[in-house]
Amino acid sequence: MPIVTLRYWAAAKDAAGVAEEKVDAANLAAALAAGLAAVAAVPFPGEGVQRAERLRLVLDRSSFLIDGEPVGKRPHETVGLAADAVVEVLPPFAGG
Repeated sequence: MPIVTLRYWAAAKDAAGVAEEKVDAANLAAALAAGLAAVAAVPFPGEGVQRAERLRLVLDRSSFLIDGEPVGKRPHETVGLAADAVVEVLPPFAGG
C-alpha cells in the first residue's frame, strides 16, 4: 500500500494531537480510518478513545485536498492515493 501523509489543520490538528502523520492507505477512506486508529492508539491516559471520537467528528465536517486538488463530494472509497500523496484535512474555519 502507498504511504501517504495526513496533514491536519486547525480543529483537526487539535483533535489529532499532531500536525501530520504517515499512514498506509490506497484510498482516502482508508487513510482517514488509519488516522483515526493511530490517534486512538496514542498513549494519552484516559484520552485515546475520546481523542479519536473528537477527530472523527471533525473529519465528518471537513473537506480534503490531495496534493492540492479538492476531493469535493466524491465518495472517499473512490478517491485513490498515490505513494507520497499529501492529504490536507481542512475543518470548517470560523467566518468562512
